[in-house]
Amino acid sequence: MIKNLHVLMFMGFYFLGQGVDEPLSATGFRQADAAGLFLSNVKFTHVFSSDLLRAKQTAATILGKNKFCKDLEIKCDARLRERKYGVAEGRPLADLKAMAKAAGEQCPSFTPSGGETLDEVKERARDFFEFLCQLAVELRQKEQDVHGAASRNSGTSEEQFVFPWTNHCSEAELSCDNSGVSKILDANILVVSHGAYMRNWIGYFVSHLNCTLPSDLTKSQLSSVSPNTGVSHFVIKLENGNLLKPEITCVCLNQDSHLVDVGAECVAQKVF
Repeated sequence: MIKNLHVLMFMGFYFLGQGVDEPLSATGFRQADAAGLFLSNVKFTHVFSSDLLRAKQTAATILGKNKFCKDLEIKCDARLRERKYGVAEGRPLADLKAMAKAAGEQCPSFTPSGGETLDEVKERARDFFEFLCQLAVELRQKEQDVHGAASRNSGTSEEQFVFPWTNHCSEAELSCDNSGVSKILDANILVVSHGAYMRNWIGYFVSHLNCTLPSDLTKSQLSSVSPNTGVSHFVIKLENGNLLKPEITCVCLNQDSHLVDVGAECVAQKVF
């Protein structure tokens, strides 16, 4: 038995670190609106957000545009917070680079005084990901208790999910048919978090869990910072409920086609 979940890792970040808890800017709301329209036909089963205000506003804006789950509860989780930058919180990237240079180190591995190390951020991401996997297992078990395995396998309770970027995804990557509709899933989860946090999470997928990446993805794309409201899509398979060996496939990374007609906010001088 294979338990499947789709995870859309949605990045909405506009300020440095977790100590600066400011609302979205006007541009940020426009970007979130565009992302909401882009994802309006995706039926989510769960939505998780960082408990920082800008992430919560992004998640709420996305759901507000959704055709199927406007009233879905947004569950806030402190494990999804941005990396803590200590004395560098809220300061420009140039300041952090100067601190790193003075310490004989380089960004992003440099940890300012009072900040989180990359390993600490990765541990938060690992803990939350294992929570998501356990959630998928429990959902499958609960459904079997209610409907029985036979009805599930026969397709009588099958749910379908349509994703707007299936035109450039292979059937193997999405486990979908020719119409771009994915096969049965246990969960379709939207996660709204922040740039540095998600870069560490994706790094954990690749380095520790052997995540399969799109064949046309370059090394520079893998290491680059996502644009505001960039979308990354991962498919996770748990065979026989084995939480220790998830099979992870990256369908797309930092998808930003929805921002073509939206004014871009300059983020190059912020620390992610």
